[in-house]
Amino acid sequence: MPKYLLEVSYTAEGAKGLLKDGGSKRRAAAQAVIESVGGKMESFYYAFGDRDVLVIADVPDAVSAAAMAVALGASGAVRGKTTVLLTADDLDAAVKKSAQYTPPGR
Repeated sequence: MPKYLLEVSYTAEGAKGLLKDGGSKRRAAAQAVIESVGGKMESFYYAFGDRDVLVIADVPDAVSAAAMAVALGASGAVRGKTTVLLTADDLDAAVKKSAQYTPPGR
Protein backbone atom coordinates (compact mmCIF):
# COMPACT_ATOMS: atom_id res chain seq x y z
CA MET A 1 0.00 0.00 0.00
CA PRO A 2 1.43 3.45 -0.85
CA LYS A 3 2.61 5.64 2.02
CA TYR A 4 1.60 9.27 2.35
CA LEU A 5 2.89 12.11 4.50
CA LEU A 6 0.07 14.31 5.78
CA GLU A 7 1.17 17.74 6.99
CA VAL A 8 -1.63 19.52 8.84
CA SER A 9 -1.97 23.03 10.26
CA TYR A 10 -4.85 24.02 12.50
CA THR A 11 -6.92 27.09 11.67
CA ALA A 12 -7.98 29.28 14.63
CA GLU A 13 -11.21 27.27 14.80
CA GLY A 14 -9.26 24.00 14.76
CA ALA A 15 -6.89 25.19 17.48
CA LYS A 16 -9.89 25.99 19.70
CA GLY A 17 -11.14 22.44 19.15
CA LEU A 18 -7.70 21.08 20.02
CA LEU A 19 -7.72 23.06 23.27
CA LYS A 20 -11.15 21.62 24.08
CA ASP A 21 -10.58 18.00 22.97
CA GLY A 22 -6.88 17.48 23.69
CA GLY A 23 -4.26 15.76 21.59
CA SER A 24 -5.35 12.13 22.04
CA LYS A 25 -8.86 12.77 20.74
CA ARG A 26 -7.50 14.49 17.62
CA ARG A 27 -5.10 11.58 17.06
CA ALA A 28 -8.07 9.20 17.24
CA ALA A 29 -9.93 11.36 14.72
CA ALA A 30 -6.95 11.19 12.34
CA GLN A 31 -6.82 7.42 12.71
CA ALA A 32 -10.56 7.19 12.03
CA VAL A 33 -10.41 9.20 8.79
CA ILE A 34 -7.47 7.11 7.56
CA GLU A 35 -9.23 3.85 8.40
CA SER A 36 -12.45 5.11 6.77
CA VAL A 37 -10.70 4.97 3.37
CA GLY A 38 -9.12 1.58 4.05
CA GLY A 39 -5.79 2.89 5.30
CA LYS A 40 -3.63 2.44 8.38
CA MET A 41 -1.88 5.12 10.41
CA GLU A 42 1.81 4.38 10.86
CA SER A 43 2.78 7.42 12.93
CA PHE A 44 1.29 10.65 14.31
CA TYR A 45 3.24 13.54 15.78
CA TYR A 46 2.50 17.06 16.93
CA ALA A 47 5.16 19.56 15.87
CA PHE A 48 6.30 23.15 16.20
CA GLY A 49 6.64 25.37 13.14
CA ASP A 50 4.59 25.71 9.97
CA ARG A 51 2.86 22.37 10.50
CA ASP A 52 1.06 21.37 13.68
CA VAL A 53 0.67 17.66 12.92
CA LEU A 54 2.70 15.19 10.85
CA VAL A 55 1.20 11.81 9.97
CA ILE A 56 2.53 8.91 7.93
CA ALA A 57 -0.20 6.61 6.67
CA ASP A 58 -0.56 3.61 4.39
CA VAL A 59 -3.45 4.45 2.06
CA PRO A 60 -4.80 2.22 -0.72
CA ASP A 61 -4.44 4.72 -3.58
CA ALA A 62 -4.36 8.37 -4.64
CA VAL A 63 -8.16 8.56 -4.86
CA SER A 64 -8.42 7.52 -1.19
CA ALA A 65 -5.74 10.06 -0.22
CA ALA A 66 -7.65 12.75 -2.12
CA ALA A 67 -10.88 11.79 -0.33
CA MET A 68 -9.15 12.37 3.01
CA ALA A 69 -7.67 15.67 1.87
CA VAL A 70 -11.06 16.94 0.70
CA ALA A 71 -12.74 15.89 3.97
CA LEU A 72 -10.06 17.61 6.06
CA GLY A 73 -10.14 20.79 3.98
CA ALA A 74 -13.94 20.94 3.94
CA SER A 75 -13.99 20.89 7.74
CA GLY A 76 -12.53 24.39 7.87
CA ALA A 77 -10.58 23.34 10.97
CA VAL A 78 -7.32 22.49 9.21
CA ARG A 79 -5.22 23.17 6.16
CA GLY A 80 -3.09 20.36 4.85
CA LYS A 81 -0.58 19.06 2.38
CA THR A 82 -0.43 15.44 1.21
CA THR A 83 2.78 13.95 -0.22
CA VAL A 84 3.26 10.47 -1.64
CA LEU A 85 6.32 8.77 -0.16
CA LEU A 86 8.58 6.45 -2.14
CA THR A 87 10.91 3.75 -0.86
CA ALA A 88 14.45 3.32 -2.18
CA ASP A 89 13.18 0.31 -4.16
CA ASP A 90 10.44 2.48 -5.70
CA LEU A 91 13.06 5.00 -6.83
CA ASP A 92 15.27 2.22 -8.20
CA ALA A 93 12.33 1.04 -10.32
CA ALA A 94 11.60 4.61 -11.43
CA VAL A 95 15.11 5.31 -12.70
CA LYS A 96 15.00 2.09 -14.75
CA LYS A 97 12.01 3.40 -16.71
CA SER A 98 12.72 5.35 -19.86
CA ALA A 99 10.78 8.61 -19.76
CA GLN A 100 11.16 10.88 -22.77
CA TYR A 101 11.00 14.63 -22.21
CA THR A 102 11.73 17.65 -24.39
CA PRO A 103 12.65 20.78 -22.39
CA PRO A 104 11.05 24.11 -23.38
CA GLY A 105 12.80 25.84 -26.27
CA ARG A 106 14.36 22.70 -27.77
